[in-house]
Amino acid sequence: MLGEYRITGRRATDIAADVERAIDQGVLTPGAALPPLRELAEELSVNPNTVAAAYRLLRDRGVIETAGRRGSRVRQRPATTSRDAVRVDVPPGVRDVSEGNPDPALLPALDQAFAAALERHAADPALYGRPPADPELVALARSAFDADGVPAGPVAVTSGSLDAIERALTAHLRPGDAVAVEDPGWGSVFDMLPALGLRPVGVAADDDGPLPGEVDRALRQGARALLVTDRGQNPTGAAIGADRAGALREVLAGHPGTLVIDDDHLHGLSDLPVHPLSGVTTHWVLVRSVAKAYGPDLRLGVLTGDPVTVGRIAGRHRLGPGWVSHLLQRAVVHLWRTGAVDPAAVAAAYAVRRDGLLAALANRGVAATGRSGMNVWIPVPDETAAVTRLLAAGWAVAPGARFRLSSGPGVRVTVSPLTPADVEPLSAAIAAAVRTAGAGRYG
Repeated sequence: MLGEYRITGRRATDIAADVERAIDQGVLTPGAALPPLRELAEELSVNPNTVAAAYRLLRDRGVIETAGRRGSRVRQRPATTSRDAVRVDVPPGVRDVSEGNPDPALLPALDQAFAAALERHAADPALYGRPPADPELVALARSAFDADGVPAGPVAVTSGSLDAIERALTAHLRPGDAVAVEDPGWGSVFDMLPALGLRPVGVAADDDGPLPGEVDRALRQGARALLVTDRGQNPTGAAIGADRAGALREVLAGHPGTLVIDDDHLHGLSDLPVHPLSGVTTHWVLVRSVAKAYGPDLRLGVLTGDPVTVGRIAGRHRLGPGWVSHLLQRAVVHLWRTGAVDPAAVAAAYAVRRDGLLAALANRGVAATGRSGMNVWIPVPDETAAVTRLLAAGWAVAPGARFRLSSGPGVRVTVSPLTPADVEPLSAAIAAAVRTAGAGRYG
């Protein structure tokens, strides 16, 4: 069952820590079966309830999974293993279109923004006891929310979208609760949920966002939260349209106790309007990040939501980090005030590359999606074969396993590094890889 390894510990926390340590060291591998409760309790000379508590801790942390009489096993992907580990090594000479980064040429210069922030700091330094959110940043964020029809609510500042999403979930949910998520979807969320002891429940989506029937199914089966990407969904490029938003809001009206989290991370560089689901249920949050439009190292997100949820998020944040750097907040204010990014121009630059690749793939009979943002998703018969063939052809793409729960295989291409001259050779390589993968040849 465990080979030569013997679990140790007398307390539940010690037993759980020993199992986690063995997994981290590679001694216990994904899928390894753990001993039955009573067997391990007898071996350790402890009460079976102690082992049960240890297994419960491991399950809540996303380390193991239980299947009734079939016992407990190490998860195929323990919560401590990031999906970012599912990537390909890019050999010299191979073009990398796998990373999901924005085009540096489309990001604004930051020197003037931070110079302005430092000037403000010299005149009015941020000290202990000051409001955690810069009033000017809050006013600008609230104005943008209002312009997009986001319901009224207080504004809080976090260290990016994922930080906001995590805090919103922990404000209402407890270990063991289920969360409905898009599948394919953001791999970082898939990593985070088990680490919080939460269960991801995949809902199918198309170019227009999550399918209403799938969302209704997940909520009827007990999901307590719904996380959706409003625009530029990663990895598929989906964007929720007006009709789809209306249908989803009807579904949510029948589940008023659901926590709804709108992730509008593409704000600032999308040419499509936002159609949020916020405000239908009692508790909701809409979060926006500056990372995609202004630079990944600007770890700042602004959110709004119902007063209870935002109050819990802000209160818990004060007990931990306290606040997001006011220098960073004031730099973002300067970027917003000066129009450092032209959203229409940036969105158009990505659209030319994205639409060009989609058209070239369609001409070769390859189905793909990418309605907004910087990514294109290509379903493939065999992920490993497609990735391998594309590497041999000089292109590194992201394996779909980083973004899937139970949906079909695929690969993601980030269009940010592409030039017009790249479109034809890349689409030809993808078409050849898909055909080869479908034939079962691995080359």
